[in-house]
Amino acid sequence: MAAGFNPDAATAAYLATLSPAQHERAMAYTQGGHWLLLWGMLVTLVAMALIWRSGLLVRLGRRVHVRRPNLAVFLSALLFFLLDWLIELPWSIYVNWGRERSYGLTSQGFGGWLGEDILSSAISIPLVALLAVAIYALMRRTPRWWWAWSGLVVVLGIILMVVIAPVAIEPLFNNYTPAPAGPTRDAVVELAHRAGVPGDKIYIYDGSKQSERYTANVSGLFGTARVAMSDTMFKRGADLAEVRGVVGHEMGHYAEHHVLWLAGGMSLLAMLLFFLVDRLYPVAARWFGAGSAISDPAHMPVAWAVAAVVGIFLVPLMNSISRYDENAADRFSLKVAHEPDGLAKALVKTIEYRASSPSRLEEILFYDHPSVERRIHAAMVWKAENPQLVGK
Repeated sequence: MAAGFNPDAATAAYLATLSPAQHERAMAYTQGGHWLLLWGMLVTLVAMALIWRSGLLVRLGRRVHVRRPNLAVFLSALLFFLLDWLIELPWSIYVNWGRERSYGLTSQGFGGWLGEDILSSAISIPLVALLAVAIYALMRRTPRWWWAWSGLVVVLGIILMVVIAPVAIEPLFNNYTPAPAGPTRDAVVELAHRAGVPGDKIYIYDGSKQSERYTANVSGLFGTARVAMSDTMFKRGADLAEVRGVVGHEMGHYAEHHVLWLAGGMSLLAMLLFFLVDRLYPVAARWFGAGSAISDPAHMPVAWAVAAVVGIFLVPLMNSISRYDENAADRFSLKVAHEPDGLAKALVKTIEYRASSPSRLEEILFYDHPSVERRIHAAMVWKAENPQLVGK
């Protein structure tokens, strides 16, 4: 370990670069977000009750010929998700635009946000309706085991979206331009070569259009994989050490196949979710006054209500999977990029939307990333143990 270097003191020094007022604001934003999970579930339950009471799905089912069950499911799902989007739109405006704007995390105007939300919904609703067709077909054909097979449908859907999103969806929302020749591109290309990941597609995108969050990503699979850095990084003064630290982290996700591990984890959680929905549906059906057949698409609001309640209890499990991957990506960055201070400087800039020092219980329950304090401390420990590698 490097003589005279104290990881605890170095961590405290990084956290002290933000004022107490900035830390308090970050804590208010973060802990307020925890409550949004509960309120969001309640909003969804209200939406489900309204959709069910409207009787629209029941009437639609009567109009569609019974010999075309897949068409009935598809049309019912389209109508269901459209109604849900409309009912929950005021809540979405507050959570995803109004609250972000009040905390200075976006400068996007309401019209721009709404236009993108409509476009996103126009893409996602038909895709989720197709997913519903597959799941309801399994309900009809394997009523005892549909929940298990549906988990596999989910994982295939996730992988498909990861492959096509960089080329078919993400360009609809942002402009991606090749990173210009210069030190930044050279540093990323060299890092990609060192990390063993594709380095031929390196982009900068106008992420500041939607958010002031400091971020980058390596997205896609196979031939669609690319490195993308938000222009917010550079507007907030990212130097080469930060770029290497952050991009090294994102390359870690790609190199260690985290998207596939995450898809597998999500598949298992989806199986658990569907299993619990299947078992709890009869109780909810009695409350709603619905029929006993979960395979009837007219009862979709009832099943979705159960999923909303069960899902909130699965959040800590999903977060645990994510935190494991994020820790692994940090370790990969340190191993490949050798930029503990660059990574730490970048992490400090994320505190504004993720409070730095939660309790261990709060982190386990609500954080999909390890706390910034823990991540910086891990980087400083690596720095102390590997002084000969820093910056090389």
